[in-house]
Amino acid sequence: MIDQNLLTPREIVAELDKYIIGQKEAKKNVAIALRNRWRRMHVKSDMQREIVPNNILMIGATGVGKTEIARRLAKIADAPFAKVEASKFTEVGYVGRDVESMVRDLVEQSVNLVKQAKKEEVKVKAEQAVEDIILDALIPPVRNRGTVSTTEVGEAQDSSKMSDAELNERTRERFREKIRSGEIDDRKIEVSVQAPQGNGIGMIGGGMDEASMINLQDMLQNMLPKRTKKRKVTIAEAKKLLLEEESAKLIDMDEVKEEAIKKAENTGIIFIDEIDKIAGGSKKNGGGPDVSREGVQRDLLPIVEGSAVNTKYGVINTDHILFVAAGAFHVAKPSDLIPELQGRFPIRVELNSLTEADFYQILKEPKNALTKQYEALIASEGVSLEYSDEALHEIARIAFHINAEVENIGARRLHTVMSKLLNDILFDIPEQIPPNAKVLITKEMVQERLNGLVQNKDLSEFIL
Repeated sequence: MIDQNLLTPREIVAELDKYIIGQKEAKKNVAIALRNRWRRMHVKSDMQREIVPNNILMIGATGVGKTEIARRLAKIADAPFAKVEASKFTEVGYVGRDVESMVRDLVEQSVNLVKQAKKEEVKVKAEQAVEDIILDALIPPVRNRGTVSTTEVGEAQDSSKMSDAELNERTRERFREKIRSGEIDDRKIEVSVQAPQGNGIGMIGGGMDEASMINLQDMLQNMLPKRTKKRKVTIAEAKKLLLEEESAKLIDMDEVKEEAIKKAENTGIIFIDEIDKIAGGSKKNGGGPDVSREGVQRDLLPIVEGSAVNTKYGVINTDHILFVAAGAFHVAKPSDLIPELQGRFPIRVELNSLTEADFYQILKEPKNALTKQYEALIASEGVSLEYSDEALHEIARIAFHINAEVENIGARRLHTVMSKLLNDILFDIPEQIPPNAKVLITKEMVQERLNGLVQNKDLSEFIL
């Protein structure tokens, strides 16, 4: 269930460092939380059931890496991950979207992960079945009706005669090789594929919760016969369409559901963003939006502290799901949350605002750095893009300066700055800047193109 070779806390932090700059304390805490799940699964005594995860509350301005830390953590652990904005549960007049939906989303993710792993296991068998279907469409098989009658034994040509079935089989094998090599991928064939199911049913009456609606829709869909339709597609397309169907036939869905529930219960991570938006604020006026916010907090409470939630794949217990909450807490404070909910997030981590040096590192070091993304985009046109070190320092300085002057939106400010810097270059490719050209971004170019951005105090059009 949990990989024996799960990374150690130090290795988890090293892995997070590849994508997220700074925030050592937050990385350390999430790494410990992740490793503790592996440790709990290897506790031999009855104590295993008693050990509950220490949920984490991340406090920090927007764009400092709160969501990215949680998302990368789930990828490292190959764990189901669901992200939800707490503020959406306070929307006026929302219907049927209850707090339990986050747990259902997590189970859905878990089912997809397990299904994908099972598909890999049966991939070879499924590919063979797909080849047979494509071959049947290209060269229908011939039944063996016995060997053709021979004449004189001495004639070599007669001895080389084969039955129709043998000839057919040899031809099929030659075409099987061509299908595997992709030689005839552009040829069109007619195949039968499963017709997509309808969009389900609308709301029937009132007083029906989301879980009941999902179960009713599934039940009705299972009662209806599966419909197929003929489609004329290329062999390359047929491979994809049929592989999905054949893999599904080979997978035991009951086993998938059972494994997915266990995976979600023991390794699932739910990230609750914008939790500060449901904090009551400092004025306890007993009316207005605070009542709605406190209601959402009280709805969250049983999920976070452990309860059984009904999903279309079965009942899931939330006792051992790791909850990571995050919020900027500019207006409200963590102490404005109801005491019971505060107690369910015992680990509090404050993320630091990004410095100019952090911006420089964000531009240079991460695997998915914005500078590298633009290099890849421009390289697709055959143009080479490079940055001088002074240019990166200048971009970092400008981004930090704008954040300080206008609104601190963290690393997201770099998207504004980089877009303004490179827009003309992106526009001029490929007419003005032909393929095989080389573009070097210098400090002077950065200053020239971004000077107006820094001087103009009214930057509302650039605020994300």
